[in-house]
Amino acid sequence: MEMFYSLQGEGYHQGKAAFFIRLAGCDVGCVWCDVKESWDASNHPVLSIDEIVASALAHPGRLAIITGGEPLLYNLDALTTALKNVGFELNIETSGSSPLSGNWDWVCLSPKKFKAPLDECIQAASELKVVIFNTHDFEWAETYAQQVSSSCKLYLQPEWDKANQITPLVIDYIKAHPKWELSAQLHKFIQVP
Repeated sequence: MEMFYSLQGEGYHQGKAAFFIRLAGCDVGCVWCDVKESWDASNHPVLSIDEIVASALAHPGRLAIITGGEPLLYNLDALTTALKNVGFELNIETSGSSPLSGNWDWVCLSPKKFKAPLDECIQAASELKVVIFNTHDFEWAETYAQQVSSSCKLYLQPEWDKANQITPLVIDYIKAHPKWELSAQLHKFIQVP
């Protein structure tokens, strides 16, 4: 769908310069998705791996984040191999609802209620990032916190359009459950893509 160089605004790598590769296509369809234009892959051009790698190399940072849509709808082995071969550290942001492919340095699992993540994605998670849309989501987040590895970082992220209402609840929850950390979508506060 798009590629751009910016700062990672969420989770463990927040604040780092990164080249984002947003793949089009999504079969999860979250009602609160902030990139619904990514859902229909037919609305976006198909690029070769060489074109993607050349675009990434045009920037000084060597962290690439593959996101979507839902990036695991595609087999990402060839793309990640090509990026690794030219020196990129690779992160993926996924709902985990499709089979895991690719060679990753960091897996950000952001499970969605609309389509459950696969066990292989849960086990591979370096970071669990749960979007909090309502108070029921805290209990739902805990079910996944119990399934990821003990080394997995745990983040709660207030849904952006309800941030004024939800953020105080998330803060209180984290204070009461300090294994969690806040992911506050820094990129939206500082107004970068």
